[in-house]
Amino acid sequence: MTAPEVLRAPAPDWRETTELGRHLRFLAEVRGLSFSSYAELHRWSVTDLAGFWSSLSDAFGVRFTTPAERVLGRREMPGAEWFPGATLNYAEHALRGAGSGDGETALLAHSQTRPATALTWGELRDQVARARAGLRRLGVRPGDRVAAYLPNIPETVVAFLATASLGAVWASCAPEFGARGVVDRFAQIEPAVLLAVPGYRYGVRDIDRRTEVAAVRAALPTVRHVVSVDYGPGALPDTVRWEELLAGAPEPGCEPVPFAHPLYVLFSSGTTGRPKPIVHGHGGILLEHLKNHALSWDLRRGDRLLWYTTTAWMMWNALVSALLVGAAPVLADGNPLHPGLDAQWELAAGTGATLMGASPGFLMACRREGLTPARDHDLSRVRQIGAAGSPLPAEGYRWVAGEFGPGVLLNVGSGGTDVCSGIVQGGPWQPVVAGEISGPALGVAATAFDEDGREVTGALGELVITEPMPSMPVAFWGDTDGSRYRSAYFDRYPGVWRHGDWVRFSAEDSCVVAGRSDATLNRGGVRLGTAEFYRVVEELPEVEDSLVVHLEDPAGGNGELLLYVVVREPARLDDTLRETITRSLRGALSPRHVPDTVAAVPAVPRNRTGKKLELPVKRILQGAPPHEVAERDALADPAALDAFAAHAAARRGGAR
Repeated sequence: MTAPEVLRAPAPDWRETTELGRHLRFLAEVRGLSFSSYAELHRWSVTDLAGFWSSLSDAFGVRFTTPAERVLGRREMPGAEWFPGATLNYAEHALRGAGSGDGETALLAHSQTRPATALTWGELRDQVARARAGLRRLGVRPGDRVAAYLPNIPETVVAFLATASLGAVWASCAPEFGARGVVDRFAQIEPAVLLAVPGYRYGVRDIDRRTEVAAVRAALPTVRHVVSVDYGPGALPDTVRWEELLAGAPEPGCEPVPFAHPLYVLFSSGTTGRPKPIVHGHGGILLEHLKNHALSWDLRRGDRLLWYTTTAWMMWNALVSALLVGAAPVLADGNPLHPGLDAQWELAAGTGATLMGASPGFLMACRREGLTPARDHDLSRVRQIGAAGSPLPAEGYRWVAGEFGPGVLLNVGSGGTDVCSGIVQGGPWQPVVAGEISGPALGVAATAFDEDGREVTGALGELVITEPMPSMPVAFWGDTDGSRYRSAYFDRYPGVWRHGDWVRFSAEDSCVVAGRSDATLNRGGVRLGTAEFYRVVEELPEVEDSLVVHLEDPAGGNGELLLYVVVREPARLDDTLRETITRSLRGALSPRHVPDTVAAVPAVPRNRTGKKLELPVKRILQGAPPHEVAERDALADPAALDAFAAHAAARRGGAR
């Protein structure tokens, strides 16, 4: 084991300048608690659950319309009972904006479809009150579902908060999804109202979605009203226009609902089966996002959060929650790489972003292309750069550290839709180590288990959570007996949440996520993480992208290890490059990591959040038709599976 490469130590003044430091002062002054290290603070946060989560509700002034009987009732998983008896409303806290005044900026919006705009807190509160009244006129009541086929624009935020204020349940899907992908999601929740746009602009292309909207309407018989937002080409017929919805007198207010009352339904990617309708509650999301946004992301009143996302990804929900701490979300819609790779850095500079989120793929592309954003743009307000969605290689860490210096914290995290937050990530009190995530998030009892349920350190294991957290799903929609929910997270280790990632924790609690556990490679009895391959292969200058799968041998042998690469022009995959790839894997990892076959493909299939789809590719190579293993609308490039289907057919033909 080599010593960790620490790229950034905690800032000397973090206790005085960060929200985490402020919370530690609160704990000392109000609770009489002090902590000498992050590890000690984290240990307290996952053992004294009632003390930790109540400290957040107290410090951030969470308003309970009806007080809770206690912080935690049942502690078992699944079924932990948080703040029983309490009532509150997420939207009330979002609109309060940590005390932001009416004239301060609440959100900014940049789009390739229409000019940039912004809303003040006063305008946001007024529009939400008007949309709330409009939805009530359409008959929306607590528990009804409101579904949105909308991009990341101010109307979407307004409609979401209005829905939440009524105690109705929100669900959204990005308009780049086709009708089938939308119906596969929304039909499960039977919405009463649908909001939609006729189209949008992506870069220089106008995208017409009127045919898709018509197909979605026809397939959702429970929809009583369709609200159309003027955006993109054309118009939607027979709808309530957005302006009409907001035309009446405002009705401010928020319906008090139980702590676990459904706030929204998030859908899993749909790349390995029917999308799971994951129900998140008002109180759990409120507390989790207050904790995450303030104590990890260090956001506060007056800050601005830019994280490119669509409305189909949980990062949109996290982006909107910047409002909870008085920070302004920067909404961005369109092609994030138009007119060039520098566009997101330019947007961060122009909007005064204090935290900019980015995909690891984007950061690596900036490094590869030699961009110097800190020199070329005024990014002086940026305090953190976030990265999530897939593993970031060590070279990406070094690039950010070299480009931005010690004044900017690189906060790499991993979590997901299931908890609508991070499970492991960084923060002001944790060092940044090249190639490693800093450690478990506060309040998250994350560790690694071996197949027998024993905790392991320094070795790969299943990422698990051993204690409940408030933002674990309330339920899956329609899962009346809870069997689908239990199967998703608690099938392997009873009473312990299995997240589905393959991870290695160090003795210092930093960790490396090695890929999805269902995609790990079991070769000769040794499990290999897919991310380890990618860190080596994609550092080669000739390789643009890669994907590795392992086909097991039913007789118990080593099976077959297949590596697919996207070659960067003008290089080509010849014997010389194959030898370079295999030599690099053998030298950096081990002989077990040397593939049996290296083949070229035009693209690596990814879902819309950028995750590689190893398991669907594996199933195709085992003989499954592509339409059975992945929903095309869930893919960033719907044609990306075609080459693997052709390769599978060629392999079967060769076998004959």
